Amino acid sequence: MAKLTKRQKISNELIDKDKQYTFEEGIALLKKLPKAKFDESVEMTFNLNVDAKQADQLVRGTLILPNGTGRETKVLVFCKGEDVVSAKDAGADYVGADDLVQKISGGWTDFDVVVATPDMMKDISKLGKVLGPRGLMPSPKAGTVTKDIAKAVKELKSGKVEFKTAKDGNIYLAIGKVSFDEKALIENGLLIIEKIKKARPVSVKGTYLKSVFMSATMGSGIQLNI
Repeated sequence: MAKLTKRQKISNELIDKDKQYTFEEGIALLKKLPKAKFDESVEMTFNLNVDAKQADQLVRGTLILPNGTGRETKVLVFCKGEDVVSAKDAGADYVGADDLVQKISGGWTDFDVVVATPDMMKDISKLGKVLGPRGLMPSPKAGTVTKDIAKAVKELKSGKVEFKTAKDGNIYLAIGKVSFDEKALIENGLLIIEKIKKARPVSVKGTYLKSVFMSATMGSGIQLNI
């Protein structure tokens, strides 16, 4: 059995594993736990009663966090013509067309989100094997395939995030950084909880949220009652 670190021992003393904390209690407790040497993300895991293989049980949506994510989002935009200027003015980190297709085909993925105009999707489809497994393929449902490139880039830069069920039926989402004050984390987190609750598929019967946990990137999980 692996030996517990000092941080893990202190966390185990502070966290009651048999208790389900309110969201506000969970945030207050997380702020008291030992910190890592870097500014960790505050992450939430939603264990849902859905079958991720069924299209009608896919839980997916987007929202703009009122206090941002605390991290810089590198936005890549596929577009041509006048949209190039709009994308750059809006703050996109990388803008291009065929040149970016070739670069990504070679394995380059130093970006967090991909936005594209509808006319570029035919070319981008070639990148499915690279972008797909990383969750980077642009999608109309996520608002990343759009004619309004400037709006999409500005929203992403200001804290827009996407949530969707993973293959295991869970949703994993960061709600900010440990360095955020409690109010900012609570505002971000409660909005996410509300959005995921409202995204419940009609076909899901019985309990929808099986369990919800929160933790810092390198920290112990805190079970929530929401």
